[in-house]
Amino acid sequence: MRELTLAYSPCPNDTYIFAALTNGMLPGAPEVRVTLRDIDELNAAAARAEFELVKVSYGAIPTFVENYRIMRSGGALGRGCGPLIVARPGSFFSLAGLGGKRVAIPGELTTAHLLLRMAVAGGVDAVVMRFDEIVGAVARGDVDAGLIIHESRFTYRDEGLVEVADLGAWWERETGMPIPLGAILARNDIPDDDALQLDDAVRRSLAFARENEAEIMPYVREHAFEMNENVMRAHIATYVNAYSDDVGTDGIAAVRELFARGRQRGLIAPGAEPTFL
Repeated sequence: MRELTLAYSPCPNDTYIFAALTNGMLPGAPEVRVTLRDIDELNAAAARAEFELVKVSYGAIPTFVENYRIMRSGGALGRGCGPLIVARPGSFFSLAGLGGKRVAIPGELTTAHLLLRMAVAGGVDAVVMRFDEIVGAVARGDVDAGLIIHESRFTYRDEGLVEVADLGAWWERETGMPIPLGAILARNDIPDDDALQLDDAVRRSLAFARENEAEIMPYVREHAFEMNENVMRAHIATYVNAYSDDVGTDGIAAVRELFARGRQRGLIAPGAEPTFL
């Protein structure tokens, strides 16, 4: 197989999963040329079909569903791992109080933003920021609240902020399903056999990381925004799980439910349906 382009985020769950594949630690694995970008930039790149393999938000997939298939491995789904809404103490006490307020979001096409639009009647005044800038903006009072993902989920209290709502918990109460956050996509011009080989390579890369953490953690540390070892470990423990090995039947059902609810509320295109390898 020829060398393929692969793009994912510098967050610890992605670098942990892909470290072995990216750094040539898997005998016989396909060669990849890697780009690391923020999740909002990855979503935009996928909309242009820029990369052959790319990590994206599930909330963005309806925008370019005709160009990509969802790989079964490497994604981020689970329970107790959803995006949080945070604010300064005493600002808000529930989702209902957010209507019309200025809320920093980590990207218009993120799953977090899709969930926010589903959960808050009347919507909010969304302000797009890079995910690692949101906590500071809320603490300074630049915005009324922030929708946080990635490492910020573990560090917002350090800035004196409090949780207003957990959108993952909201989703689980509403559906009883795990929350689908992010996926690895294979562009449609990759033949099925090659895509399946790549899917297996991602799974093997994750298995290597679990068995050889001392070899892959320097790569994780090199790219993490939050260098605290405990935060990196907590991030990996939260977002790397059995669904990262294989999305599974319940994970696929959760993705289909996310799409269905988005269609019902007019938030995604009527004909958008996920396609899995």
